[in-house]
Amino acid sequence: MDAILVINAGSSSLKFQVFGIADAKLTRQVRGQIGGIGTRPRLQAKRADGAVLVDQSYAAEAVGDLPAAIAAAREWLLTLDGFELRAIGHRVVHGGPDYAQPVLIDTTVLDRLASYQDLAPLHQPNNLAPIRLAMEINPDVPQVACFDTAFHRGHPEHTDCYALPRAFYDQGVRRYGFHGLSYEYVAERLNEIAPEAARGKVVVAHLGSGASMCALRGGRSVESTMGFTALDGLPMGTRPGQLDPGVVLYLISEKGMSANAVSDLLYHEAGLKGLSGISNDMRELLASDEPRASFAIAHFVHRCSLNAGMLAAALGGIDAFVFTAGVGENSAPIRARIVERLTWLGAELDPAANEAGAALISTATSRVALHVVPTDEELMIARHTLALIRSRAA
Repeated sequence: MDAILVINAGSSSLKFQVFGIADAKLTRQVRGQIGGIGTRPRLQAKRADGAVLVDQSYAAEAVGDLPAAIAAAREWLLTLDGFELRAIGHRVVHGGPDYAQPVLIDTTVLDRLASYQDLAPLHQPNNLAPIRLAMEINPDVPQVACFDTAFHRGHPEHTDCYALPRAFYDQGVRRYGFHGLSYEYVAERLNEIAPEAARGKVVVAHLGSGASMCALRGGRSVESTMGFTALDGLPMGTRPGQLDPGVVLYLISEKGMSANAVSDLLYHEAGLKGLSGISNDMRELLASDEPRASFAIAHFVHRCSLNAGMLAAALGGIDAFVFTAGVGENSAPIRARIVERLTWLGAELDPAANEAGAALISTATSRVALHVVPTDEELMIARHTLALIRSRAA
């Protein structure tokens, strides 16, 4: 069977999926990941029907970094029979000002993407590592980069610029927005399950370790909480979200911190982890009796509600609110607390539906439809990859 391999590489995990191609349609065949890289590495993979294909743990030193994880995943993937690899699709967080749609990767493209590493230091280097390895091992297999920033391109310039001299915008200092592959999938899925809402004004909350919100009108991005980098907007697992730039200046000029130290603070030690002093995992915070955990959760909910209001203003109203990603899909308490702050918009939660994890969690009388839509970034990447390689073959 012809197949597409999708790779989504992070700092502590490597996710992969294999999609079969039949009659120009995609069918998920294998889903897997190596998690706990460098601490408790574990390779897991299942078939689409849920059958376990592998569940293997490694010593920490055996899979101590992402290149080692890539090698381990590749070694196992080579044992799969019945697949003829036609292309590899990759999630790349930052496409910068140059890439507004998926692109076939060559050395020129790869070098250009590497120049954006400082704009997404948690993600970009990890996104590019498996691409480099695949180019060395399988140079004849097409590779496609799919960007988290692409979905947000096309905004009017006055909404994407910062109040800086024009030259900075021309040099690429502008609002990009992220989690675009997730928002693109949710927009398409919402059109299938709630087409009337999808045609209207929708706020989507992608709430996970990384978190952001996006305003959609007619399924297209209008505004996003994230900007130039993935530090902006909502508080996240280890990132602070919106921050007065004067804080950074103060840390450097008054506290004597270097740029690298500030970067490490903002990307690794802030957010829920920094506020709570306990964990960056919302599940652990919800289970904790520590006041600091409650404080971090309260801050997260507060900022989510404020940003929801901002996006509603950008849309001129709101018809639907969608929760997605790890926290959004799985945490009924967080959903309830956020919706409680959205009653002024006309949102009414159905507590029983919310606790049950239903797809629609609003009451029949709610003026704002409340949906829970599981995201699928990997399927979105596979679709883009297939479309690009088919266009090249035409």
